[in-house]
Amino acid sequence: MPLPPRSLIWLTFFLLFLASPPSYGFYLPGSYPHKYRIGDPLYVKVNSLTSIDTEMPFSYYSLPFCRPLEGIKDSAENLGELLMGDRIENSPYLFRMFTNESDLILCRTDSLTASDLALLKKRIDEMYQVNVLLENLPAIRYTTKEDLVLRWTGYPIGVRVGDSHFIFNHLKFTVLVHKYEEPATVAAASANSAVATSEGGRDVPGYMVVGFEVIPCSYQHDTESIKNLKMYDHYPTKIQCEPTTVAMAVKEKQPLAFTYEVSFVESDIRWPSRWDAYLKMEGAKVHWFSILNSLMVIAFLAGIVLLILLRTVRRDLTRYEELDKEAQAQMNEELSGWKLVVGDVFRAPGNATLLCLMVGDGVQILGMAVVTILFAALGFMSPASRGTLVTGMIFFYLILGIAAGYAAVRLWKTIKCGDHSGWMSISWKVACFFPGITFIILTTLNFLLWGSQSTGAIPFSLFIILLLLWFCISVPLTLIGGYLGAKASHVEFPVRTNQIPREIPPQKYPSWLLVLGAGTLPFGTLFIELFFIMSSLWMGRVYYVFGFLFIVLILLVVVCAEVSLVLTYMHLCVEDWKWWWKSFFSSGSVAIYIFLYSVNYLVFDLKSLSGPVSATLYLGYSLFMAVAIMLATGTVGFLSSFWFVHYLFSSVKLD
Repeated sequence: MPLPPRSLIWLTFFLLFLASPPSYGFYLPGSYPHKYRIGDPLYVKVNSLTSIDTEMPFSYYSLPFCRPLEGIKDSAENLGELLMGDRIENSPYLFRMFTNESDLILCRTDSLTASDLALLKKRIDEMYQVNVLLENLPAIRYTTKEDLVLRWTGYPIGVRVGDSHFIFNHLKFTVLVHKYEEPATVAAASANSAVATSEGGRDVPGYMVVGFEVIPCSYQHDTESIKNLKMYDHYPTKIQCEPTTVAMAVKEKQPLAFTYEVSFVESDIRWPSRWDAYLKMEGAKVHWFSILNSLMVIAFLAGIVLLILLRTVRRDLTRYEELDKEAQAQMNEELSGWKLVVGDVFRAPGNATLLCLMVGDGVQILGMAVVTILFAALGFMSPASRGTLVTGMIFFYLILGIAAGYAAVRLWKTIKCGDHSGWMSISWKVACFFPGITFIILTTLNFLLWGSQSTGAIPFSLFIILLLLWFCISVPLTLIGGYLGAKASHVEFPVRTNQIPREIPPQKYPSWLLVLGAGTLPFGTLFIELFFIMSSLWMGRVYYVFGFLFIVLILLVVVCAEVSLVLTYMHLCVEDWKWWWKSFFSSGSVAIYIFLYSVNYLVFDLKSLSGPVSATLYLGYSLFMAVAIMLATGTVGFLSSFWFVHYLFSSVKLD
């Protein structure tokens, strides 16, 4: 088959350059504070309504809330925000820097219709939260429970007391500000102009936003008294609102009134530390000590496994190589264990094409995970840059298509003993295998979200963009990687394969039982960290200990390699030469335990998850995550076992 022309390679890199996000210089989160002078307007934005009961986000303006005078406008959102269901829009809430205001009228809505009332009650029962943003900071709410201070982002729409539903219609905002400080990079660059600035005139004091807090209240407004008042006018009387009491019940054919107040407090919090309040996770001590304990236990077990393995293999090799030729010939007649399968150990596995596809996609997924978590650990993907984590994962996945094509085609060429015919077909299939699984799962779940009119549904236009990114970037790069794999030399087997396969003796225990049980050890490396990840995904908590996650990922790779290596050696010792697929699934079986843990988390931790649609969404996303983990961990196990078997049979001379 003819190789792709060089122009195709240049065209692919040109498309990749066009699709890459624009860069305006070296950016670290928190490097560019915005300076506001006293009296400058501050615009509050709103995000989708969210609930841990349904896990389905909805638009803020799907409920009868006040709308901005200039109309609803969507903020510019990146790919990650859209995929996560974020819909950031403008709101009528308006502040003036360092200007305290109280009893401001937002609006008086029309009388509630029966459908509006039913929807509002439903959202209150489902515990939906309103998410408001100021300078990209979500509003944080503090509550106390048994002398513990709990932090929440957003505030509930309302609360149900008995048979009545009450709405939080008065908001007490507190904006924490700090005197403006030039970032270090900007300050150094502008040092030369400091004298000119001081001579030209007096510096105007400025402030930057470093905190945003909200206290929701339910206040019984006199809707008739504000009927003729406009937005931002003052309420006729002083609003005394207590957050521990509720008063504004929602009823049919009655309007709602919304008011707010805002106060500014000068804080010692500096700009780089303004996210600290969001990153203080409850149970921090338990989190740190549990992770450290898990790392120590896994490192200890991995050391023992490696020690036993090296001692066993070295003893066998030493005993065999110390014999002379006559003794070796005599010993060959009495051989047992892995030495008897020398003529079958490199026999091509069944479904070799599928194995190559799974290994290629596993290399791509593992590389994406390592690079993304590393960048996040270095601080390039902080919560300040909303959606960058998901965007980065997609970007790195597209780039690493070249690694997927290379690994799959080179493995195919190795299995075929140097014959690279069919490399184009392998490249196409590896480019479509995991994306095809992803497309099927996400499309099925998307139909459920579309039917529920949730903002979590991927828009059709975004579907087209994702398909174009896959077809214009991932597929060409995978073909280029396949071309490089076809040109690279294959791995030569150290021994010849017999024409007639050797019969595998009956085993005491079924091999699949050992393969399934092997996944427990890799699962032990991440089940504690998995709890925090699941809490971040489904409980609305912020996850930002990517340094620990990177360490856990490295340990997971090491343990997967060692477990697969040990099981491969055990199978060879009982003359079972069909190790290819078993080495893949011995470490890849950890995905089964992760999916079962997800089911356990659904039953015992997400008890309030309501409705079959929400449960289906949860299980669908969990299945997608399990498939990706299976491909990545299975690839680690297979590659380590392949290296081990090749090293083992090339280190001893068998006549």
